[in-house]
Amino acid sequence: MKFDMHCHTKAGSIDAKIPIQRYIQLLHEKGFDGMLVTDHDSYKGYRYWQENKESLPRELQDFVVLMGVEYDTRDAGHFLVIMPDGVCLRVLQIRGMSIELLEKIVHHYGGILGPAHPFGPRSSSAMFFNKLRRNPHLIRKFDFVEGFNTCETVQANQVAQLLAKKYGKQCFGGSDSHKEEYVGMAFTEFDRDIACNDDLIACVKDGGVAAFGGTERKFLRKHRRRNSLAATWGFKAYNRGLGMLYSPYRKLKIRKLSLHRR
Repeated sequence: MKFDMHCHTKAGSIDAKIPIQRYIQLLHEKGFDGMLVTDHDSYKGYRYWQENKESLPRELQDFVVLMGVEYDTRDAGHFLVIMPDGVCLRVLQIRGMSIELLEKIVHHYGGILGPAHPFGPRSSSAMFFNKLRRNPHLIRKFDFVEGFNTCETVQANQVAQLLAKKYGKQCFGGSDSHKEEYVGMAFTEFDRDIACNDDLIACVKDGGVAAFGGTERKFLRKHRRRNSLAATWGFKAYNRGLGMLYSPYRKLKIRKLSLHRR
């Protein structure tokens, strides 16, 4: 089965322009079987699809939509997180956890995670943070690496794939689309049928990624400006500021989790 494993929807990501119905239509037309919704710190896009999926045309009713999230950590950038069916933790919708705590929570509840665009924007990519530079052993705890991202350079994707090879991790391919023109420009193929999150998690744990890849977008001057000092530190300050603001609420949700039990 062929999936786009990094998708942002208008209903779930403030910077996305694509309604999920349109996303599904475009992917279906390009021969995809499914998509993973990975809105920023939110499941709103997935919930919107659940509430409105009956309105899809009959030919799109079998298109598989899976629930994920792109989580903003405090100290290691963006991570793609996939939880089992029926597990929708509020804490995964509150940015600002450390990568160690995120990994502990995700694996405790049976989920999987991996760095999104690990060598992408310096403001939000794992390998540009001191946490991963100083503690590379943390990479061994991840379940996959996003080895291809349409919105990154050829060089960034190549180095991400070398990172995955070094640590023996499977690679995902995702378009990271926020606009229509990038939808379907990246893919991940699995060696078995995937109908739900539980199927996907079992497949990844079993080494079932058969192929991944795609085409990088054309980089314009506006895209390259994202790595300027102002853009990098501006976003980091914004992310950390929101993380601190949400900290009391996030800590309350964490205390309610059964992390002490197995």
